[in-house]
Amino acid sequence: MHATIRWIRADLRTRPGQAVLSVSVVAGVVTALILATTMLAGAMDPWKSVFARSNGAHVWIHARAGTDLSSLPDMSGVTGVSGPFQTAVATAVREGQRAPLELRAMGSALPQVGRPVVAKGRWLDPSRPDGVVLERTLARTLRAEVGDSLNVRGLDGRRHDLPVIGIADASDQGPYPSVTPGIAWTLPGVLNSVEPGTASTELLVGLKLSDPSASAFFVQHVVTVLGGDHVDRVSTWQQVRASMETDSRLLGLLMGMFGVVALIAAALAIGNATGGRILSLLQDIALLKALGFTPAQIRRMLLLEQTCLGLAGVVAGSVLGSILTASSLSQRLFGSVTGVATAPLSFGRLALIAIATLLAVVVATLLPAWRGSRVSPTSTVTAEPPSGRLSRFARVALLVRLPPALVLGARDAFTRRMRAAMTIGGLAIPMVMVTIALGCWSTLDNFENHPEQIGLAGALVAHPVGLVPYEASAVIAADQDVTAVYPEVQMDALLPGQTRTIQARALGTSKQPYPFPVREGRMYAKPGEAVAGQGLLDLLHVHVGDRVRLTIGGAPVIVHIVGRTIEPSLSGEVLSFGMDTLDQAVRTTPTPSYRIVLRQGASVDTARRRLLRESEDRLDIQAAQNPAQRLFVVRVVVFGLVIVLALICVANLLTAASVGLRDHMRDIVVLRAMGLTPRQVTTTLVSGTSVLALIAVIAGIGGGLVMSTRLIDLQGRTSGIGAGIGRAPTVLELVVAAVVALALAALMAFMLARKATSIDVREVSRF
Repeated sequence: MHATIRWIRADLRTRPGQAVLSVSVVAGVVTALILATTMLAGAMDPWKSVFARSNGAHVWIHARAGTDLSSLPDMSGVTGVSGPFQTAVATAVREGQRAPLELRAMGSALPQVGRPVVAKGRWLDPSRPDGVVLERTLARTLRAEVGDSLNVRGLDGRRHDLPVIGIADASDQGPYPSVTPGIAWTLPGVLNSVEPGTASTELLVGLKLSDPSASAFFVQHVVTVLGGDHVDRVSTWQQVRASMETDSRLLGLLMGMFGVVALIAAALAIGNATGGRILSLLQDIALLKALGFTPAQIRRMLLLEQTCLGLAGVVAGSVLGSILTASSLSQRLFGSVTGVATAPLSFGRLALIAIATLLAVVVATLLPAWRGSRVSPTSTVTAEPPSGRLSRFARVALLVRLPPALVLGARDAFTRRMRAAMTIGGLAIPMVMVTIALGCWSTLDNFENHPEQIGLAGALVAHPVGLVPYEASAVIAADQDVTAVYPEVQMDALLPGQTRTIQARALGTSKQPYPFPVREGRMYAKPGEAVAGQGLLDLLHVHVGDRVRLTIGGAPVIVHIVGRTIEPSLSGEVLSFGMDTLDQAVRTTPTPSYRIVLRQGASVDTARRRLLRESEDRLDIQAAQNPAQRLFVVRVVVFGLVIVLALICVANLLTAASVGLRDHMRDIVVLRAMGLTPRQVTTTLVSGTSVLALIAVIAGIGGGLVMSTRLIDLQGRTSGIGAGIGRAPTVLELVVAAVVALALAALMAFMLARKATSIDVREVSRF
């Protein structure tokens, strides 16, 4: 053992560059896996943490004012009750930005079940009777902090300036604006001041169950007891958890996929580096065996050396990953998606990542170590490549009369097939992931540049404030940049079985429907027809062509689903139909808002300001929420992980070029004797590595193109948005990626080849 350790120390001192390279590759992979796992944990942990601290309720029921809720606490399976609390609809205005609110009247004492978790400031206090506490994601959207003043307006449009005294997390609703309206807690007196009409308020009650998995059945029972016409909206803890997971899950899965690919690529790079190192140590290994080392001792020695390097990389990557996840920058990035700060990984998860990476290092070392242990003590001490026929690639190069230097390089590229395969695989696998990443980038660009393809043809949403509907519609349609105006009413609808509610949206009319992007079936064309998002189809287990019975505004409605649309909001759990369908279903249609479609190239901000001026501020006009705006962090993550993959590729290319150079060091003498100039010798060595890189780039980009749109559409389908959103990278992006990869390969080989051609011929005998 003492001799083994001495040999390892001597080898590391002799080749420090290769050791640092191996450690850096492993450290980069561990860092990427820690970031990926942190985001995956962040998709669930924020909700779990808030739910546990708030002693959250499993079911929340919005009932109409005057509904008798006294029987709910005595129902079987109920272990706790929160409320009932009076709620009212309002609008918050701050710095020109408006947000729909649900005011909740609560006392100064927090309830035992479903209590908000105060994050900043304080809870409601009778000493500040006009104070308001905002839900965290709503406050972040409005850029409101403790001490700011919030302009709140009720249905009558009167202004109430309320001071923000606290910011809190809630476990009963997803993040704003993905889920609307935002939540604001007030004392009962403030709510009565903002909305004095009792008929315009609702009652909210939360129920904690002994069996959380039975929430859907329990909701059905509650609706039966209270009466479907008395229940406006219900939600369960599963819905809230899913709404908080949507964006985080997308980012987490993307990072996880990158991490796994990086681990595979790193294993190939490590295997290639180990194989190259063992190839360069054949003379030393033969000498060690001549001194009495057994094959088993040689294998243990090589495994021990690479395992120590891998362990050093794991430690360095764990430290770096922990620092990055705990930094303020990462907290802001993760918080922009999850809504709350992401907790550091537990020791168990860190240990699992470390063990998995270390096992990958060991597995990647097994084959080269086994082959090294079979070296005969009487074998040649030179590392000459095996003799053989010209490869097919080299024969093709001869047929097309390429220069001799390129022909020799093409021949040398495949002399050692195992090394060539590992080099190609080590570069092709990251190129597959880079192509997929570029596909994600192109998809986000398409979201931003062509919002009409994801249901956002209406760039502006207008809510009348002091204008009757026909006046509001006339003012909007008269604007020079407006090409179409579509009335819109959003209502909650009880699903069949009355176990939960979804959003029912009347938009446009059957004769003039809103231009939804229909990916399956057709647009609704007459009353009673509707289109649905993928999430709703999956929730109801129905398909295009089926009929569904819903309860809207207390009235039963049967709709015929004739199409599937791309629906980025509410996980695709949205049903859309014409205003005439809603008019036939309910007695009184709420005041509509308006989706405004602008002409091509029109400025959204300019049109908004002009409409506000033309309406004399009697229209509340906001830009439509584009999901690409909240997924900007995906670009940052994709860029960072592409850098990690690029570093792994560079490590693999350096290893391949270094091994190829040492493998053909003696050939340099022969090539010079044949009359090749130093430039031609350099070309020969560079072309060998470049040929392998070219094959890897072509294979990687081809595989990435096959997988890119399929994976994105699969994610779109499973997230409820729907298939049909995936976009392939542009030709320019692919060309740039290919050129960069080939340039890196040529540069790595060129640097080493230039160094080799400057070596004195007499020194070659040492190798």
